[in-house]
Amino acid sequence: MALPWYRVHTVVLNDPGRLIAVHLMHTALVAGWAGSMALYELAVFDPSDPVLNPMWRQGMFVMPFMTRLGITDSWGGWSITGESVSNPGLFGPGIWVSDAYGITGKVQPVAPAWGADGFNPFNPGGIAAHHIAAVRPPQRLYRALRMGNIETVLSSSISAVFFAAFVTSGTMWYGAAATPIELFGPTRYQWDSGYFQQEIERQVETSVSEGLSESQAWSRIPDKLAFYDYIGNNPAKGGLFRAGPMNKGDGIAEAWLGHPIFRDKEGRELTVRRMPAFFETFPVILVDKDGIIRADIPFRRAESKYSIEQVGVTVDFYGGKLNGQTFKDAPTVKKFARKAQLGEVFEFDRTSLESDGVFRSSPRGWYTYGHANFALLFFFGHLWHGGRTIFRDVFTGIGAEVTEQVEFGAFQKLGDKSTKKQGAV
Repeated sequence: MALPWYRVHTVVLNDPGRLIAVHLMHTALVAGWAGSMALYELAVFDPSDPVLNPMWRQGMFVMPFMTRLGITDSWGGWSITGESVSNPGLFGPGIWVSDAYGITGKVQPVAPAWGADGFNPFNPGGIAAHHIAAVRPPQRLYRALRMGNIETVLSSSISAVFFAAFVTSGTMWYGAAATPIELFGPTRYQWDSGYFQQEIERQVETSVSEGLSESQAWSRIPDKLAFYDYIGNNPAKGGLFRAGPMNKGDGIAEAWLGHPIFRDKEGRELTVRRMPAFFETFPVILVDKDGIIRADIPFRRAESKYSIEQVGVTVDFYGGKLNGQTFKDAPTVKKFARKAQLGEVFEFDRTSLESDGVFRSSPRGWYTYGHANFALLFFFGHLWHGGRTIFRDVFTGIGAEVTEQVEFGAFQKLGDKSTKKQGAV
């Protein structure tokens, strides 16, 4: 009788040649995919604008991991940082380390952190320490889990894999030193908490307190920081089944238009309420510093009381491409109010890639989804193989009473219980 499909791997368990062969083949498949995917990504990657068109906007999946390990220069003469290179030379040693706002990242050596601070997920030293440390099971655990059995080796190695997959899914989605935002894009929680918005406002307030004008203060904000503060870069905005990179959604970012500040005819400064992550549409509401609604774009114009036209809203731009410009006509003001819902205002090229206007997720979102699924799959595989090895006597029908009879040296005559040797106690 033929083995059922889910039991065919038993032929591997007692055949060292086959065991080595399947592992060699598995390694070849993984390394082959990674290598060919890296070559494909390098072939389609556009290195011309690392600020507004970084690798994570282009849907690069393997390149961020290569860059994280120190591979930043290409034999093609370009660098991840946007510079030209004539001799890439040797890579490393080091990993990608950046500041809290993903502005100054570069590859640098990292000393291991052996103390409690090594468990801080945002401490790069913890990564180095983790890769140096090794753990060996105690003898009692080794015997209790029957680690001498080849299927226990399989089960325990699967547990290491699914544990790592769960951990790395979390560090990718929530953010960590191992997943810098310059390489994988921002996390959704940075939009939810207004993380970059608060930092931008802090920098502007600091500049104004130093005597700069509002226009000069906003002009000092790096485009890179402003671009992080845009909902289209939120990995939670793209559906899991919308294929393609982020650039296929809203287009290729070309320029930061500046920070819009709205004012009503009474001179009150108004702010557009930002869209939460899980909304596809959201009402355009303008509130004052006390949170009181002063203007909106109404659904029913006949019943409106706070429309842009009625309230007389104007918009001034500070910093960016439209620095110093003021718009007073209602259609233009409404256009920028809708854009301000999504964070900082940018100009996009939607023609080159035929972008459809539907947000996509970043490699951060894809990685998290994929590895959470892998973790669940491997978790069930661990339970299956762990159960088979711990209860193998039940599975095979050969219990201790049978193994006793065939134990080497237990009987003077093999299988004859009457010739059992009396061992010294």
